[in-house]
Amino acid sequence: MIDSTRAYTKLVAAFNQNDWPRVQQRAAQLLTIAPNDARVHFMVGIACMQTQQVQQLQKALEHLLKATHLEPRRADYVAQYAKALAQTRRFREARLVADRAMTLSPNDAMTLDTLGMVYRHANALMQSANAFRRAVALSPEHAIARLNLAYALNALGDTEGAEQELEACIRLEPRHWYAHLLLAQLQRQTIEHNHIARLHELLQRHGDDPGAQLLLNIALGKECDDLADYPAAFKHYTLGKAAGRRMRPYAFARDEAMFDALIRAFPAADAETATGDPTREPIFIIGLPRTGTTLLDRILSSHPDVCSTGELQNFPTLLQRASGCPAALLGEADIAARTRHVDWQQLGAAYLASTRPVTGETPRFIDKMPHNFLYAGFIARALPNAKIVCLRRDPLDACIGNFRHLFEQTSGFYDYSFGLDDIGRYYIQFDRLLAHWRQVLPGRIHEVQYESLVENTEATARELLDFCELPWNDACLRSESNTTPVNTPNAWQVRVPIYRDAVGHWRHYETQLRDLRWLLAGAGIGKAE
Repeated sequence: MIDSTRAYTKLVAAFNQNDWPRVQQRAAQLLTIAPNDARVHFMVGIACMQTQQVQQLQKALEHLLKATHLEPRRADYVAQYAKALAQTRRFREARLVADRAMTLSPNDAMTLDTLGMVYRHANALMQSANAFRRAVALSPEHAIARLNLAYALNALGDTEGAEQELEACIRLEPRHWYAHLLLAQLQRQTIEHNHIARLHELLQRHGDDPGAQLLLNIALGKECDDLADYPAAFKHYTLGKAAGRRMRPYAFARDEAMFDALIRAFPAADAETATGDPTREPIFIIGLPRTGTTLLDRILSSHPDVCSTGELQNFPTLLQRASGCPAALLGEADIAARTRHVDWQQLGAAYLASTRPVTGETPRFIDKMPHNFLYAGFIARALPNAKIVCLRRDPLDACIGNFRHLFEQTSGFYDYSFGLDDIGRYYIQFDRLLAHWRQVLPGRIHEVQYESLVENTEATARELLDFCELPWNDACLRSESNTTPVNTPNAWQVRVPIYRDAVGHWRHYETQLRDLRWLLAGAGIGKAE
């Protein structure tokens, strides 16, 4: 006979110690005698969420949903259920559940912080900022709440407010290294206004901290670049990226195999492209990251018939689910076999439904996930009338842009970005795949050159709108007036009139890029000298 009181005490102790395997063990025992105890379902749901394994996340959803049914007025239970939905990339449902949690008037900073992150991942940036504001008001000494609010304010265009919150975060906890990086990225630094001395001092004191090596060096690289001290900038980028590589081992062979498998999956012009959902709403913007895809999104979404939904992960997630593949679909050697049974019409309809309620108020919407260039063939099958626009950029500018930027650490998409050689090899594969899409998807992808976009904006925009079957609108020439939130640390770059400074930026690093130029030239891309 289980002593429920003693068992519950042990469960709480394991939960407070973050001993997640023991939480699951204790909870399983308790649920045999108390199957409707909301507290137990909540704790085991949290424990299952920590593993990040698909089966465990499904269990987390089940237990947290049960907890919310048993205690529907508990905002913290509802918030954690929303978080679990977001972790399984069910962002539409996550946002709706987060809305329900907010109606319960949560009054603790932790729950509000959780809801703010759910909204951020669901690209509901206004709601994200509101949740973080309330978290800071309840717990002004909580540094991470200040950091999260700063990120949200930056996305909304409030650079001054974001700077104040970041400085508050750093005063509370100087070792929040990401706050220093975000502060460096917030705007173009100047001789009169920069953080270089503080960053150097912190790096000297905490140089043995891998996180400090990574984030502070990238911040210093950015600020030195702003001040035109390019040798120092390159030194710090190199040190930072080397620290990142030590934390994230990488073998290029993995990505090369992925590109090979994608090309094998589409050996010829695709006969299945007319079998998907007939909607004409989506416009996909694809391309290598850091090539100007956000600028292109701002220009196009300035059109009154188009809204931007940010970087949606919906299509890859739904394709993964439809394939039934237990591991990452793009890691499979035979992608064609894994996707042979997919109902493309059903996938297209599911994708469209997953974008609601963010979309639907305008005739067209933009899905700007750069790495959807990997999924272009599948998008063409599931959404035969969708428009796909690929932004291209000078290869050396694209490569140095990837080297200078620190991408999302939790995503495997960017593992190539910690070394110039790997970036160069990845670019070669990207170029090869785009050439393949041109061959097997004739007329489906409209390629836009970044240099043309900034140097001859109107002509390039007119061609783009013609491809998207949209009438001309002068608002597309005033993208800096676009008030849509921007979910990127470098949001300031697209809130100013289009500038040409970034064209040919690689020349500031010409000496350091000699080996990269040889690598690209060997693949027929550009010239070595």
